[in-house]
Amino acid sequence: MTLPEFFGCSMIAFGPPFALFVFTIARKPIRVIMVIMAAFFWLLSLLASSLLWYAVVPLRSVLAFGAVFSVLFQEYFRYLLYLLLRKFEEGLEAVADDRTLVDNKHVLAYVSGFGFGIISAMFSLVNVLADLTGPGTLGLNGGSESFFMVSAAQALSICLLHIFWSVIFFNAFDTTNYIHVSYVVGSHLFVSLITLLNVQQLYAASLSINFIVTVATGILAFSVAGGTTRSFKRFISCQ
Repeated sequence: MTLPEFFGCSMIAFGPPFALFVFTIARKPIRVIMVIMAAFFWLLSLLASSLLWYAVVPLRSVLAFGAVFSVLFQEYFRYLLYLLLRKFEEGLEAVADDRTLVDNKHVLAYVSGFGFGIISAMFSLVNVLADLTGPGTLGLNGGSESFFMVSAAQALSICLLHIFWSVIFFNAFDTTNYIHVSYVVGSHLFVSLITLLNVQQLYAASLSINFIVTVATGILAFSVAGGTTRSFKRFISCQ
């Protein structure tokens, strides 16, 4: 049963992102390059937060400390990525064969957010999936059998959230809407701290809150990108 559960959890976490990659990114080389670049910036944020965690010895065992500063570093590097992309936008326009990437700034934010999200999901789940391959167990160290499913669902959620956050974040700085910037940072902190409930095996509470925030953030990102109720209905009806 370990391998079926391994593939099931993998598809829960990475199935929708894989579909997004295949249909919206893979056929455009410049988008693939930008996904890799965004993932590299996320890794830099992880390195910075790791160095801080290593330096502050008294707080190494405090999970909330690591979570808060990890989020702050991620948002700082998201901002650096935003500045870099806006600075070299003219050069990108000259070399890119993908006109939508240049003409629609939200596509640029979406691709960058995908890079942030997929690498974040991979780092949060890869060790869990490695343990899931065997030997057979209902949980880690006698924990709940729901641990693996919850971890996969939360990995999917954080991947989608990074996409939504980047769309909102980039647009917020383009329009100097600092309320949306605060929302991105605040909701990222909130979601990260809510996952600490998993230590007490309060999976239903943490996962429910996580996906409520995901849906709310997705609606806000859809609105920021110019979506309306009418356009959503037309999308659903394939018009």
